Amino acid sequence: MVALKQTTTLETKHKLSNTLRNWLPILHSSLSDLGEAMAPFVEANPVVEVKSGYEEDYESKIPKKIFSSSVSNSRTEQIEALTIANRSLYDVLDEQLGAPLFPTPMSQKIALFVAQNLDENGYYEGESEKFCQENSMSIEEFERIRKRFAHVEPVGIGAKDIAESFMFQLESSDISDTAYPLACEVINDLSNIYSYSKRPEFSEVMRIIGTFKNPPAIEYQEESAQVIPDLMIYFNDDDQIEVKLNDAYYPSIIIDNAYGVEHDFITQKLKEAKSLVDALEMRKATLYKVGLMIVEYQYDFFVGGAIMPLTLKTLADEFGHNPSTISRAIANKYIACDRGIFAMKEFFTTAIDEDVSNAAIKEFVVGLVKNENRKKPLSDMKLLELIQDKFKVQMVRRTIAKYRKQLNIAGSSERKKLYSLSV
Repeated sequence: MVALKQTTTLETKHKLSNTLRNWLPILHSSLSDLGEAMAPFVEANPVVEVKSGYEEDYESKIPKKIFSSSVSNSRTEQIEALTIANRSLYDVLDEQLGAPLFPTPMSQKIALFVAQNLDENGYYEGESEKFCQENSMSIEEFERIRKRFAHVEPVGIGAKDIAESFMFQLESSDISDTAYPLACEVINDLSNIYSYSKRPEFSEVMRIIGTFKNPPAIEYQEESAQVIPDLMIYFNDDDQIEVKLNDAYYPSIIIDNAYGVEHDFITQKLKEAKSLVDALEMRKATLYKVGLMIVEYQYDFFVGGAIMPLTLKTLADEFGHNPSTISRAIANKYIACDRGIFAMKEFFTTAIDEDVSNAAIKEFVVGLVKNENRKKPLSDMKLLELIQDKFKVQMVRRTIAKYRKQLNIAGSSERKKLYSLSV
């Protein structure tokens, strides 16, 4: 009897250790990479088949309540843009690097070189002189071909700087013949844009320039971020907040229990397959519990307020896990709600003091800049003054500058120039 009990205990521990060994890499991976994370566990197992969860339309799996609440069309478009159907910038360019723009082998070679030497913003930064030396051609010949990128989509791509990108985009614009010469002057002298304001065509020039993309590759800068949320958090028809797993995107594990061979090897593989199923269920249970706790601690955010201070240790203590496990649980994971799609890690903020989080400060900065006087944008010192008055905290100007940069907000002088371009 004792021996039987010990055997049962050992089998239970063995099963649990197998499940845990599978669980950690599965927990750590993003939903879009889950199939890849499971591959090592199934590739040598003849009784397991994994079916992808990416067979259906992305938006159909998100509760309609999320889209019908306060999500604007632009946010919906952003969510759609993050689906797995995205074409990369290089896919788009590849279709255009032939005739009629680049009809010869050499012109195609130049076009490919330009495409391969674009920075993340879409500007060309290749070593033209070296290419010309290696291909026995003049820099003038090279530039003549490169400038055909003025007719490549997205327009502005392949330019060397913002002025040239704007010139490429100007060629495709609907600017009038009378305003075109002034537009060329303004584009080549952007730092002195106000000196042209009294010219009669200035308003048309500003309208046209305000439609230009800057940087030219802006639509493709998130191309590699296949963001699929693990959780949906929304208010249901009874105005009760609901946490829902995006389990429709989870891969399905199919186990062939009727495998035609009876052998210890097959028996072991069946056990391993069931451990994999258990590990996937543990992932779901862990993330669902994290979602419930995020709602509990960050309820104000889901009703329109700011993110409050919350540490990994707080959740770890509630779970009875190590903070490193919670860190794995939230890494590369996203939550969809009626305010958009957010990385889970955004809900864990550092407190500035007991009641104020840095996320609340950042949200306040965004609001201030959004509603500032465009003719006199707020300086970092003024932002600091308003923040200290609002939150009753002591900070320094460089912290505000750091937050502003993290939020991708330009300095006050640069914002003033950008505002003038959008008039």
